[in-house]
Amino acid sequence: MKKEYQYFTTSRGLRIIYLNTNSNAEYCGVDVAVGSRNEDTENFGIAHFIEHTIFKGTKKHTANYISNCMEQVGGELNAYTTKDETVVYSIFPKGNINRAVSLIADLIINSTFPDEQLDRERDVVLDEIDSYRDTPAEAIYDDFEEYLFEGTPMAHNILGNKNTIKTFDSVKCTTFLTEYYTASNMIFFYMGPTKPAKVLTTVEKYFADMSNTGLRGYDAITNTFNTQPVNKVCNIESHQSHTIIGTLLPGVSSKLRFPLALLTNILGGPGMNARLNTILREERGLVYTIEATTSFYNNCGTFTIYFGCDADDSDKCKQLIFKEISKYTKTKLTKIQLDKAKRQYLGQLIVSGENREQLALSAAHEYLVNVMSAKESTEPEHISSHLEEINAITPDDIFQAAQIISPERLSVLTYK
Repeated sequence: MKKEYQYFTTSRGLRIIYLNTNSNAEYCGVDVAVGSRNEDTENFGIAHFIEHTIFKGTKKHTANYISNCMEQVGGELNAYTTKDETVVYSIFPKGNINRAVSLIADLIINSTFPDEQLDRERDVVLDEIDSYRDTPAEAIYDDFEEYLFEGTPMAHNILGNKNTIKTFDSVKCTTFLTEYYTASNMIFFYMGPTKPAKVLTTVEKYFADMSNTGLRGYDAITNTFNTQPVNKVCNIESHQSHTIIGTLLPGVSSKLRFPLALLTNILGGPGMNARLNTILREERGLVYTIEATTSFYNNCGTFTIYFGCDADDSDKCKQLIFKEISKYTKTKLTKIQLDKAKRQYLGQLIVSGENREQLALSAAHEYLVNVMSAKESTEPEHISSHLEEINAITPDDIFQAAQIISPERLSVLTYK
């Protein structure tokens, strides 16, 4: 499955990725190359805080107008923050592109961060932090990354902490927005039935006042990481044990990205027949849940296995996991085994590709990474679903990927 994208650039230098679809819904937004890893120690959490507060008032519109603008026509306005990026986007019935683009441009260019609104939203974020810490199965991921990325901006929680969040005011937020929310540090994405010329004209019109000077988020990333494994146990006084096992991976441009993703799917993907689910849950009834995931960032990535079980069983589960992973580091998959694993993984990707919202967001993310990571300013000709790259994976590729997640490289964090 290959989608044919078109690429444009406005007079202000804002890149656009466009995909025409025969749909009654349209999707558009901006993907900004700034996330929690761009924050200094005094501003932990500011990228996420701004994602919340750009909706609280602009030079042109009140918070009430912003919250109702897209909903009045049956649309939605959303945003999220990761370690590498911040995304602001809208989904809406076709015919409302002017409304959506003008609103998103206003948020990006003209947000004012009124102090009274910041105080209200600050309480929301502080409650979010408390709620998150009350959920061990979620909090353990952040604690694990603190150990894995120790000493770098990748280590801290995207939400930040209570001390830093209490210091965020209109001046700090405006400064951060001005530095990073610029044409050269973001892309605009569109998917829907509107003709490309109309999209380009609309974006050109409403983003005409956007700055093209400021910081590029990826340019500031020079992190080097400690690969020494850690093994820690935290006492949370619970009958249930939560454990994460994992290690650092190469970044999104690595040739082993897809072999690592396929191997992870074999071990602990969403299918009930994933190896670790079969061994620990179906055959032995040791875990409540188990899953393996990979995340790829600009110059690094993570491989993690999470499982929840009775506290008395956690050591046994770890031993079984290490034993299973070791098999892939010593013996190559046969062609039949690999073809079967590919067929399942490719099928999952094809099904997920039918989710149009996710398709638009994934295309935007990939284009942003390609543009921001490029040594030269050349743009990729297209973005595919990577099915061809996965089909080309060999047993040698899986064997090589397995060495990266071999047991001796794995760190472990357990709550019990």
